Parts: sequence; structure tokens; C-alpha cells
Amino acid sequence: MESAYLQKNLGTCLTQGLAEVARMRPVDPIEYLALWIYKYKKNVTMEQQRQEEMAQLERERELAVMEQEMMERLKAEELLFQQQQLAFQLELEMQEKERQRIEELQRAQEQFEKELRMSVENTAKGEDISHGEDGADSGRTLAEISDRYGAPNLSRVEELDEPMLSDVSILRKAFCEKQIFFFFFYFGRA
Repeated sequence: MESAYLQKNLGTCLTQGLAEVARMRPVDPIEYLALWIYKYKKNVTMEQQRQEEMAQLERERELAVMEQEMMERLKAEELLFQQQQLAFQLELEMQEKERQRIEELQRAQEQFEKELRMSVENTAKGEDISHGEDGADSGRTLAEISDRYGAPNLSRVEELDEPMLSDVSILRKAFCEKQIFFFFFYFGRA
């Protein structure tokens, strides 16, 4: 029992100390062995402290690595958030531009319809005036209408075979052409 205790606590120290005394052969071996044991104890204590410091440094290094990874993740999340914010702002700007473009197109459409109505009204007024003149002159010849000398005395001839486009179909065709123009003008540049 006592030998196990001595072997466990003093075995290595005494074995190495006695080997050092045998190798050095000092004048006072007891004092030399005592000083060597104190130095041995100091060295063992220093080694334990160094091991503890190394373990502490390793733990601190692991914490620093974890903290660095956390910071990188936070930066990545912040960058992703900023990109999402930027994309959202761009989407809002695009929607606002689209809304403005649609309003501009509607104003142009309203202006076009207003011009078309005015054109139809002017055409209708012009037809009324021309029909009034034609109605008065329908039975008369060119010589009777004209006050020039030598005007031919031809009667009026109606051409029935030629298909005539009505004013409404002409205006409808013009309206469609303008719509196509506005469509390509506004949508073609996007």
C-alpha cells in the first residue's frame, strides 16, 4: 500500500533524480538531490501551467473562429437584406414608371379620341355644306354653273359601279392606324 503511494507520487521523480546524481557525482549528493527535486517540482508546475494556457488558448481560438463565422453569416444576411431592399425599390420604381407610362398612354388616347371626334364633326359639317351646294347644282350642267366662256355643256353623270368608302370607315381606318402607331411608340421603346 505504501509502496504504491510512493511509486505513484515519487517514483518518476526519485528515479530521474537518483540517475542524475549518479551521472553527475556531486560532492554533496543529498543537497544536490534536494535542489534537483525542487527544480523538478518547479518544472512540473510550469509544464502544467503551460498545458493549461495552451488549452485556454485553444478554447479562445475556437471561440474566435466561431465568432468570426457568426460575423460572416451576419454580414451575408445583411448583404442579402440590402439586395432584397434594392430589388424591392427597383420593383417599386418600375411599377411607378409603368403607371406613369400607362397614364401618358391614356392621355394620348383621350387626346386622339378628342381629335377624332372633332375630325368627325368637321367632316360631317363639311359634308353638310357640300351636300347643300351639290343639291342646288344637281340639275344644272357645268356650263350653267360656270361663268367662263367655252365651258362644256355636259350633263352630270353618276358612277354607280365604283364602290365608295364611307366617311365612317375612313375614320375607323385612320383611328386604327393611329392606335397601332401609339402602341409601337410606347411599347416598342420598353
